[in-house]
Amino acid sequence: MASKLSHKLAILYHIRKVQLARVPICCTICISETVGGRMVTEDGKAQRIASRIALSITEGVIPRGTKLRSLRAAASAYRVSKNTIVEAYDRLVARGYIEPRHGAGYYVTGSQTRVEDPVTVRLVEAVDIATLLREQLEHNFTVRLGEGRPPAEWVEGSVLKSHLRNIASGHRGLFEHAYESPIGFEPLRQTLSRLLAERSIGVRPDHILLTLGANHAFDLIIRQYLRPGDAVLTDSPGYYPLFAKLKLAGARMVGVHRGIDGPDPEDLARKAQASGARFFFTQSLAHNPTGSSLTLGRAHDILRIAEKLDLMVVEDDAFGDLMPSSAPRLAALDQLRRVIYIGTFAKILSASLRVGYIAAAPEVTGHLANMKMLTIVNSSGYVERIVHAVLNDGHYRHHLKRLNERVREAQLVAIRILRKLGLQPWIEDGGGYYLWVPLPEGIDDIELARRAARESIFLAPGSVFEIEGTRSQRSFLRLNIAYVDDPVFQDFARREFGVS
Repeated sequence: MASKLSHKLAILYHIRKVQLARVPICCTICISETVGGRMVTEDGKAQRIASRIALSITEGVIPRGTKLRSLRAAASAYRVSKNTIVEAYDRLVARGYIEPRHGAGYYVTGSQTRVEDPVTVRLVEAVDIATLLREQLEHNFTVRLGEGRPPAEWVEGSVLKSHLRNIASGHRGLFEHAYESPIGFEPLRQTLSRLLAERSIGVRPDHILLTLGANHAFDLIIRQYLRPGDAVLTDSPGYYPLFAKLKLAGARMVGVHRGIDGPDPEDLARKAQASGARFFFTQSLAHNPTGSSLTLGRAHDILRIAEKLDLMVVEDDAFGDLMPSSAPRLAALDQLRRVIYIGTFAKILSASLRVGYIAAAPEVTGHLANMKMLTIVNSSGYVERIVHAVLNDGHYRHHLKRLNERVREAQLVAIRILRKLGLQPWIEDGGGYYLWVPLPEGIDDIELARRAARESIFLAPGSVFEIEGTRSQRSFLRLNIAYVDDPVFQDFARREFGVS
């Protein structure tokens, strides 16, 4: 243990010396308890420190063979605990940046064939759907403007933790350890039926199918109704994980232009007729990535076209609980005759609570329930009970009110910062977590994301959200409003966009 600690105590003396010599004192790297006003966990601090050191090694600021500072000195310099430095060094050893030498400390590896961090390399060298999805899960980057979810502290407060404790301790929701109904926990379906009634969507509990989140709902629909080579219509820009599922199924994607008021009806009608597609996937409210929401007139146009051309419409309402119950929804106007409605709690409660649902006509939910049984047998009754308990608790509506306030405040701050950087969001009052931001002329979004990745900044380039044939001539970024205030991103943007 002593030798391990002596090894781990080695790295930061030289790093700190080099950094202080290279940049002004006010710019030296310092990991504090908060970043951009948000609390940072010990694990997050360790990742930030490891990323900074790795970047210095990669750029040659810290030469190969350099002996690094002690744990105590490193902890003092970064203002963290020694355990955090131990964790940071362990990550660097695992990635091949440094190596332990028994009794001598830790050294920057002298090998010419050092193993690079594979995730960072992939994100720097190629930005695509798979790498963006992986980064959403693995959190290798420090600054996370490309993140699809809100910060954990926005959605995982006491409203959720109390129910997790109750379920875990057995004080609530005891049940047999056996398979339950394949369509999901009945009391939760009853609650969802009442919730959807508030949105003017009339659906019985037995016509609601519980899923492992919205992406599982998409997967069931695609497996049931699409075959390789089938044409399928979808928003463009649109939800890139859906694009990946459609590609995996061998479907032929046809993008429908998405405007400020929703999908373009003329483009939808023209492409539906030309392609022979029978399914159209769309997100009506707080659209990912543009932030746009469907207007009532546009909703009527889409349903009229769907009726005329015999289209089934899959409506994603990921932000349903955040949006007004009176907001235009295709499912409310159509009453699930040719609309399949998808909801989820990942964006509102926690991405770790994999619970979503499908509301549809009886024959549709029947088919999809069979597909669910064939593929995963059943969803999680335990997790469904947690969500049911949360929804029926009096604190849930208070949580939604607080979350809405956070979204509005973060949106105002983000827009103000972006204007100072010379950027103007496409839509300013979308109500969700995203801003769709056009880049200055001549800046390529993919190349910008690669340059950002070299500084441990995670950006989501607009090209990933667009389907071939519908891409705009101008480049865009999808920015998460919760992270725009990060000073590291702001400094990067000033340099990239020539803002003083």
